[in-house]
Amino acid sequence: MTTIVKMRNSAGSASVNLDRRKFLTVTAIGIAATGAAGLLPSPSASAATSDEIRPFRVDIPEADLVDLRRRVLATRWPEGETVDDQSQGIKLEKIRPLVAYWGKGYDWRKAEAKLNALPQFITEIDGLEIHFIHIRSKEPNALPVIITHGWPGSVFENLKIIGPLTDPTGHGGRAEDAFDVVIPSMPGFGFSGKPTGTGWGTDRIARAWAELMKRLGYTSYVAQGGDWGSPVASAMARLAPQGLLGIHINLPAVVPPEIAAVLAVNGPAPEGLSEKERATFDMLAAGAKMGSRSYATMMGTRPQTIGYAISDSPAGLAAWMLGHPGFANWTYDDSDPEKSPDEVLDDVTLYWLTNSAASSARIYWEYGGGRSPVLAAGEMTDQIGLPVAITVFPGEIYQAPETWARRAYRNLRYFHEVDKGGHFAAWEQPELFSTELRAAFKPLRKPA
Repeated sequence: MTTIVKMRNSAGSASVNLDRRKFLTVTAIGIAATGAAGLLPSPSASAATSDEIRPFRVDIPEADLVDLRRRVLATRWPEGETVDDQSQGIKLEKIRPLVAYWGKGYDWRKAEAKLNALPQFITEIDGLEIHFIHIRSKEPNALPVIITHGWPGSVFENLKIIGPLTDPTGHGGRAEDAFDVVIPSMPGFGFSGKPTGTGWGTDRIARAWAELMKRLGYTSYVAQGGDWGSPVASAMARLAPQGLLGIHINLPAVVPPEIAAVLAVNGPAPEGLSEKERATFDMLAAGAKMGSRSYATMMGTRPQTIGYAISDSPAGLAAWMLGHPGFANWTYDDSDPEKSPDEVLDDVTLYWLTNSAASSARIYWEYGGGRSPVLAAGEMTDQIGLPVAITVFPGEIYQAPETWARRAYRNLRYFHEVDKGGHFAAWEQPELFSTELRAAFKPLRKPA
């Protein structure tokens, strides 16, 4: 017989921090691939030890969903913006229909079922509970990869790449392209624990991810990240834990110090830039003037202050998250399943139900105010010796020039510009994203 732990989560409680005292221990016939389904509680069983990996299942109380709908339907809206663009923030005509659907048509239980159809787990690392999805490929020589989301993303943004990565033969690839996939929730995000003290920056998360892969029994693996996942993956490469072979990132830190210095004072473009470099400079300069990273400045300096507002108002939370430039071109149109209202609301609702608006915002504060993660000096890219792969997506917040990338990463092994996809590339173009990971990591695979 095997002892397994099952958890109920309640966003209406302050205990979404996954306090181990609230675990219910159960006895099961065996560990099913999808976790703890069908298990019966046994309160008399002993608590799990700190390094155990326990199956996890999402089970949000209905009362929390009723409360969410009540709050959504009671939203008090401001007047609309006084401009025709989004320079004052997300437009009223864009968010109001989405929130109306959230209150009357959206079904969280479908999102919950997506997660519960996958093997999810919880383990304690460095004093914090870490939630993660772990899918082993049927292929015997699969390469393990740990994939990190960012803000305002979540594990939801990576669900569509699980199939192509773990089962490549069913998605246009070859058996030797297979990956074992590990998708953790960042500390303070989703069903992972909320840090109660300072220090959970990208370096500490990188060390936690290395411990997680070691705990899963992997002696060699690769890492991938976009948004905050990029600084985390880069920190892993810089710290070079035993077993890490290389990284792939899709928000690289390539902006040279002299360019960063000019951008910081809104100066003119330096002489001698190539056409692509000048285009990137202009894009970054325009974004700074338009306040594209104003959300980062607020969360980087006063995450607690904004946390009060977005933890109390679902509509406010949705507007705050969807104001991120990565969502700027999303339509939330049912005709485009990659940008459907349901998929957008899966992500926003996860933040609401886990009450993680404030706790997730603190990653910006830990990183150092409104500092941008695309600066090469800030990310200490010159200290990264492991192989690095970069894919540039056309809809990304900025287009990293290859010249800057090769200057920033001395062991850049793969650089590719693709023709589709944006900031949430795995979410938007899962097949293309998976193809990129296969190509990027192919040289790092051990011969069969």
